[in-house]
Amino acid sequence: MTDLKDPPEELTKGDFTEVVKPFELFAEWLEDAKASEPNDPNALSLATVDETGLPNVRMVLLKGFDEAGFVFYTNFESAKGRELLSAGKAAMCFHWKSLRRQVRIRGDVVEVSKEEADEYYRSRPRGSRIGAWASKQSRPLESRFALEKEVARFTAKFGIGDIPRPDHWSGMRLVPTEIEFWHDRPFRLHDRVKFTRSSTDQPWTKERLYP
Repeated sequence: MTDLKDPPEELTKGDFTEVVKPFELFAEWLEDAKASEPNDPNALSLATVDETGLPNVRMVLLKGFDEAGFVFYTNFESAKGRELLSAGKAAMCFHWKSLRRQVRIRGDVVEVSKEEADEYYRSRPRGSRIGAWASKQSRPLESRFALEKEVARFTAKFGIGDIPRPDHWSGMRLVPTEIEFWHDRPFRLHDRVKFTRSSTDQPWTKERLYP
């Protein structure tokens, strides 16, 4: 009979449960995902709420992170953009199926600086920069041909010259107050560790959660 004071090894061993710096752990997990995920290891589900409190969720790509937060880009005139600007809060979930891991993040959202947005925008393929002008994101589209006409119009407008970043297209940074790391374990007895802080000038506290 197994002594209840000595739980199975697979429930106690973990490569992350003793970590005290959440951003460093996230960086390690993202690097692992880059080596194992076949597509878009930086993909995440982004949750927002509309003016009635009804949630919305969609997949976006993480374009940068550091201890200031997690950065992604969007059209501010889209449903996503309007909800982010209105509520000022959001949640993210990364799920790396090949690794049986997920990371959940919640916090405030703030617009990145114009300089940061411009730098990222310039790094995008030319077609993607044209697309930021051509797409009235989230609004009704009469046909694919109508979209292609807009792409052609802006392609002609900018020619071979510079394509400036639209004022309505920029980046948002989720500044986390909660980061939870989850790892699959046998019999659904998963490992969960959550870091929380009341504000960005406060230290993180860590607790282990029941699965």
